[in-house]
Amino acid sequence: MYEFVLYSRKGHTDGQFKTLLAGGRLDIVYQCIITSIFTSHGHRHDVKFHGFLNGPPKPPIHLEVDGDKLYDVRLDERTWEHILKKVLDGGSHAGILIKKESIQRFISDKAKSGVDIFVLEERGRNIKKVDFKDSAIFFLGDHIGIPKKDEKFMLRFGEKLSMGKQRYLAASCIDIINYTLDEHIFSKYNMKR
Repeated sequence: MYEFVLYSRKGHTDGQFKTLLAGGRLDIVYQCIITSIFTSHGHRHDVKFHGFLNGPPKPPIHLEVDGDKLYDVRLDERTWEHILKKVLDGGSHAGILIKKESIQRFISDKAKSGVDIFVLEERGRNIKKVDFKDSAIFFLGDHIGIPKKDEKFMLRFGEKLSMGKQRYLAASCIDIINYTLDEHIFSKYNMKR
């Protein structure tokens, strides 16, 4: 299983917002959910998305979207605005969990499982030179970035991964990683597209 983790510095931790943009840039969280899990005419059952929301009023909140359990969704922003408002206000939706958990606790627990941990950073190891296993976790920052103390903590358990010197949007990074992983899986198992 592959997992994508977005650190959202200002993402609201309740459903009291008018739009995703006004909700502390929850639009970035929405875009990353879509690119993590969805494909043309389907979705990935072997992917989880995690958003760590650190905005008002009660940070931190861990938002988990499980591609294997997710159903009854469309891809448009209004649908996801409604879903996020509902789950952040205590409601439920299939495949989506809300927990009161810090990113450092999450990293510690994942590190114990032995999964490969990658932190996206321009000065890391080139993504083209990594031989990925069948599971990995990828950490990304939002438009502000991951705080240095949390990045240092992540790097105690993982390594920096780079897509080159160009900076990309978080959702674009996820698309590039998914493409790379798909190519890796197809070549590993000698599959044809």
